[in-house]
Amino acid sequence: MDLDLRRVLAAKPGEPEEAVLEPLTTVWGEALDTSNVLGEYPRPTMRRSAWTNLNGWWEYAIVESSSAQDMWSIARPPKVWDGSILVPFSPESNLSGAGRTLLPTQLLWYRRTIEVKEANNACRTLLHFGAVDYACACYVNNKRVAKHVGGYLPFCVDITDALHAGSNIIELCVADPSEQGTQLRGKQRLRRGNMWYTAQSGIWQTVWMEEVPSTYIKGVSALPNADAGSLCVKVEVSEPGSTVSVDVQDAEGGLVGTGSALAETTEVLVNVRIGDVHLWDVDDPYLYDLRIAYGKDEVLSYTAFRTVGVEEDSAGVRRFCLNHKPLFVRGILDQGYWPDGLMTAPSDEALVFDIQTARSAGFNMLRKHIKVESERWYWHCDRLGMLVWQDMVSGGDLPGEWSAANIPTLFRRSWTSFKDTQPRNWKRLGAADKAYRDEWLSTARAAIGHLKSHPSIATWIVFNESWGQFLSVQNTEKLRAVDDSRPFVATSGWYDQGAGDYFAVHNYFRSMRVYDDPHNRAFLIDEFGGLNYSVEGHTSVSAVYGYDIYETASAWQTALYNLLGEVDALEAFGLSGFVYTQICDVEEETNGLLTYDRRINKLLQ
Repeated sequence: MDLDLRRVLAAKPGEPEEAVLEPLTTVWGEALDTSNVLGEYPRPTMRRSAWTNLNGWWEYAIVESSSAQDMWSIARPPKVWDGSILVPFSPESNLSGAGRTLLPTQLLWYRRTIEVKEANNACRTLLHFGAVDYACACYVNNKRVAKHVGGYLPFCVDITDALHAGSNIIELCVADPSEQGTQLRGKQRLRRGNMWYTAQSGIWQTVWMEEVPSTYIKGVSALPNADAGSLCVKVEVSEPGSTVSVDVQDAEGGLVGTGSALAETTEVLVNVRIGDVHLWDVDDPYLYDLRIAYGKDEVLSYTAFRTVGVEEDSAGVRRFCLNHKPLFVRGILDQGYWPDGLMTAPSDEALVFDIQTARSAGFNMLRKHIKVESERWYWHCDRLGMLVWQDMVSGGDLPGEWSAANIPTLFRRSWTSFKDTQPRNWKRLGAADKAYRDEWLSTARAAIGHLKSHPSIATWIVFNESWGQFLSVQNTEKLRAVDDSRPFVATSGWYDQGAGDYFAVHNYFRSMRVYDDPHNRAFLIDEFGGLNYSVEGHTSVSAVYGYDIYETASAWQTALYNLLGEVDALEAFGLSGFVYTQICDVEEETNGLLTYDRRINKLLQ
């Protein structure tokens, strides 16, 4: 049997322990300036010169409410507030200053005051939330101005009509069912442990405000065609009737193309002919600057010209190709967790640190795992030449242990024989709730629409290890209709239905090899490794979860290099790429190249 049962038994997760996490800090968390928290402009693909950062100290309160999941949109603010919280860090994080856990039977309230000058009828005021987990209602001066559901994507509110000159009060009410609900939540869990991490809630990305003209640009999506040397920019405007113009500059500041189109509706396409283009590559991440103007409004953006896809090499083997040339993808899993900020990085420099660590270790791709990251992270990947494979966020009920883990671990034949088209199997995969299935599809579509301008993103991953999986063939094609310029992994791990552009397996317990695919797709080992080495003084908890535990840095390094070399050698046998687990430790998982606090690079010990 091609299965290492010793490793399987050693890695079998136990019941999550009630162990208290040891507080760890990053160097960026220690140096955090609370008067300028994440002060960089949060939306690199659509920049304006004037904006107001609303990160910093807000008032907060956690209020008991047995019907919190129904009351969040109509509840009234508390009369007594509990203290101050540092936005955008969730109350569960150390950096928030709150250090409290929001339970499903509670509501989380935020409040802060903003000052507004005399009203300007020629302008609108927009309030932006980078992400709020999970459902929230926003009030300005006691007037509800918005409701939002979904914990991973940004949203914007026009608050102009609720404002007055002088002091104005912004309040936000949040509810989060955590694992008691079926909503999208990734690896968050109140009862953390093993591969489940500390749940977080509330505001966890930058809150900011900007003033725009009364007629303004609402959205920009750059759609480059590298083969044709042309660019299509989709621009959403608040009101039709004027002309949108687009200027394209190369990296040296030279004007290389212009275009314009009348906005007859609120969406307009502007086509720009460039001609010969400088291609974006992992070793030459060349970016072009964009200036988009509409009436009195102007925003800056950027784009890059490159192609990604799965094509045949000279031997007829299907491989990932960048600019029509096979590129062996050396990827590493990136879950985006921080010991002091949870899902919120403590600084912009911290985001760059992880990317550069991966590059210096010889990896050319980061797999963003079951999380939508802040947009600045993708911008850094764009400018630094790091490919990204982007997961859709998981949700639904927790799948059955036998269906989702034991059967595919023990029986490789199940990887292609278990069907996700049958409702009786959806329950086994955690996808029985129709509300979850509807939310998953709408959020996946929105996530791709939100991120598809980023040239670093080279592949979309639809489902991971069967959790919440349903109708993967149909869903992959529905998502391909949103973006047909990139390849798709339909199922990462197992329960493959023949969809997508890759046959993507997870291999933690078997010998490394390339499996035959009757559907003639590119072959990936989309997760493997997970070799554990725990560095004393740099772990959150004494318990360790993972595969193969090493007591010394040298033993771990030897095993890691041997395993990576073994997988590298499979390129000659048809392997298109791999994803090693993982870039950094996360709580019990001490299988990272970096410790959880990012203070130790285990490769350099």
